[in-house]
Amino acid sequence: MSTNYQPGLRISEYVLEECVGSGSFAEVWRAKHHVWSDEQVAIKLPTEPEYVRYLQREGVVVHGLRHPNIVRALGMDPYAEIPYLVMELVKGPALRQVLQEHALGVPVETAVMVLRGILAAMVAAHAANVLHRDLKPGNVLINLDGRPLSELTVEAVKVSDFGLGLANADTVRLIAQSASLAREDQLVGTLAYMAPEVREGDRQPDARSDLYAIGVILFELLTGERPAGAELPSTMRAEVPALLDEVFRRLYAHYDRRYESAQAVLDDLAQFDARRSALVVPPPPPVPRSPAARLCPSCARTIEPDDQFCTHCGKQLTRVVRRCPECDGYPGSDDRFCIFCGAVLPESEE
Repeated sequence: MSTNYQPGLRISEYVLEECVGSGSFAEVWRAKHHVWSDEQVAIKLPTEPEYVRYLQREGVVVHGLRHPNIVRALGMDPYAEIPYLVMELVKGPALRQVLQEHALGVPVETAVMVLRGILAAMVAAHAANVLHRDLKPGNVLINLDGRPLSELTVEAVKVSDFGLGLANADTVRLIAQSASLAREDQLVGTLAYMAPEVREGDRQPDARSDLYAIGVILFELLTGERPAGAELPSTMRAEVPALLDEVFRRLYAHYDRRYESAQAVLDDLAQFDARRSALVVPPPPPVPRSPAARLCPSCARTIEPDDQFCTHCGKQLTRVVRRCPECDGYPGSDDRFCIFCGAVLPESEE
């Protein structure tokens, strides 16, 4: 990976160790404290001078968003010789890498887990009047920390790169186009996640703009491809349930028919678990097992475990015959009261 910085470079109290991500305007490095701690962090460093103000904006925005599904900002200095933003280090790949490793889509349950994590982050951001405006798989991190993808939890999904969170619509379009044309992304890449009403300049971005991008991400999670035309995920992958088709359709829809909030999408996803549970047939209740029958040693016919005499040939089956001291009845070996007269029975001598 070609970088603008080198390992060993000191940034404030941290020393750069390895470049873990590179975009059109910045690089992200793993770093650790150079004196008193082995704590590892991620440091974002601009590679283009005009990006510094967006780095500062991201630090301000994210510092005010404390949520487990949003990468935490730990410190920044946009006025340093090398401006920087210090963030928590997410020990796992970007969602883009996960999708590259699953060309036909990730397991349906994993897709729902990722979707929930992104939506939970956006519920918090939108409640704070912050939009992301650049949601895409490269800006979603998966904190696996060495675990397999099958063990993914909602809390392990982390949304990053809120640098455009306070930008106006014109700036968003210019940044997206510049990023797409200048570096490895293609124009159809970054812009593919931008809501059409924003891309065409018909409307200022709002919460529904972020939801459109989430719809594109959902389609990729389920199929490995970006949506084209009116096709639904299930047309490319038969096991996708109708509920997720409907969720995608309402995320990817025209502005007026799109979901109004991230919470509304989460509410609909609650039905996913309910329907999945309904498909799981519970095992039949265990049949009470009666004590194993035994055979009379005399006539070899079946007798009950508590029988003191064979009901067929009359053979005494116990060393001591238990009888009720009051009525001379024959109670069972475990009976505490006589079943004939109700008297309290002495403990069995067997």
